Amino acid sequence: MVIKVLLEDLLSQHVDAIVNPANKYLKHGGGVAGLIVRRGGRIIQEESDKLAPIEVGSAVITTAGALPAKYVIHAVGPRMGEGNEDEKLANAFVSVFKVAEENNIKTIAMPAISTGIFGYPVDRCATIAGKVLKRVIELGTTVREVRFCFIEENKFRVFQEEFTRQGLL
Repeated sequence: MVIKVLLEDLLSQHVDAIVNPANKYLKHGGGVAGLIVRRGGRIIQEESDKLAPIEVGSAVITTAGALPAKYVIHAVGPRMGEGNEDEKLANAFVSVFKVAEENNIKTIAMPAISTGIFGYPVDRCATIAGKVLKRVIELGTTVREVRFCFIEENKFRVFQEEFTRQGLL
């Protein structure tokens, strides 16, 4: 598996699927989720409405509308303060790969799940994401490339340093 940490727009990635850091009701009004619907089209919200609600730590898939990706995997991470946040975040990342496997997705672009309005610390997210990636690689996967995409330089730097520390880059 090729792993990349990029200072690039998630929504501009030409991949099989991008990951949306969603809420459990799959209402895509603000943040990355809102941008996905504004750029990709209302079809993404309409398909999401048929799948909602979903549990924290789980993921579902919709088409990507007008985005360059084919699909959007909507993963629900935890809000800080709700309890068992690390386990729930790890489950969200694992769920992304499970959905990818089920849908024959080879290339994925994703953000730092839960680090926006949900308030999860970026460094902890990077550590957990790296551990999940190592486990996914260990167990075997059909996913061939994972891009972590950031528009914020600090998130980019934190993920780059953590993934280098974990031997992923």
